[in-house]
Amino acid sequence: MFYNEDCIEGAKKHLADNSVDLIVCDPPYGIDGSKLDKHYNRNEDFVLDGYIDVPADEYERFSLDWIKQAERVLRPGGSVYIVSGYTNLRHILNAISKTTLKEINHIIWKYNFGVYTKNKFVSSHYHILYCVKPKGRVVFNTNSRFSDCEKDENGRSLNYQDREDVWMINREYKPNQIKNKNELPTQLLTKIIQYSSNENDLVCDFFLGSFSTAKVALGLNRNACGFEKSKTAFDYQIEQIKNIEKGKLLSGLRKVPKSDLFSQGLPFSDFEKEKIVEKFYELKQNGITKKDALNQISKEFGRGYWSLIKVVDKEINVLQTILLDLFAN
Repeated sequence: MFYNEDCIEGAKKHLADNSVDLIVCDPPYGIDGSKLDKHYNRNEDFVLDGYIDVPADEYERFSLDWIKQAERVLRPGGSVYIVSGYTNLRHILNAISKTTLKEINHIIWKYNFGVYTKNKFVSSHYHILYCVKPKGRVVFNTNSRFSDCEKDENGRSLNYQDREDVWMINREYKPNQIKNKNELPTQLLTKIIQYSSNENDLVCDFFLGSFSTAKVALGLNRNACGFEKSKTAFDYQIEQIKNIEKGKLLSGLRKVPKSDLFSQGLPFSDFEKEKIVEKFYELKQNGITKKDALNQISKEFGRGYWSLIKVVDKEINVLQTILLDLFAN
């Protein structure tokens, strides 16, 4: 399901409405791709020819056209991640605003070396826009990489840190290897695909380039499809992807301990709320602080700290209201 075609026309021909679970796109940046070696101060001897950029005066229309196709083919509840530099970011944001896609996070990807500059600050990050299509089941595997019970040496949650919206992920250095003009690192793609898809889901890339998204998706036992306009890049990479063993990357993923929050996401029953409140007052009567009481209840009931606060505080407010009414009368 890989096509050597323009993604806009190709999607119209080959992808049905609501058929894709996850889209990951790194579109051309519209900054004259033929000069990227000067921007990044790198040797282009092993970079494939045929990189196709988009003229600056066409970027606004181009962004709207391909993002509308992405919206169409994405299933309700499906996710899309769009990587962008700052130059044409406004056009991508404006295009998203003209669709039903809902922006969930604006992620900053900080990498290890930036564009060399002399008379201004060094640009060493990209933007990643994470959006979902409304009216469907959204896949977000909160504990796919770190359990809520895992802490670092300072007692901070590893899960929390991994889900912060600033990502420190280095680019991949590939000396003397054939490569595309711009490639997303495997670590970055693995993180996106782990969080926002499940095995056997369909992952699509409208700008395949080096086929990095497709290679990682297949390695994580997902299905993959996409488009690449450059015949040079397509012909080379379509041969490379034949060597990808589906599911091969799964064995290399870290083993995540079982979550302590075994009831997280489930609705509270009235019976459970009653038991939580009873337990809270019992612990308080024994001289335990509110924070420690809630942490203890969290372990017993498998609920998150903040969801327990809502339950307990609501009950306290109800009791206070009843007492005030009694005294008033």
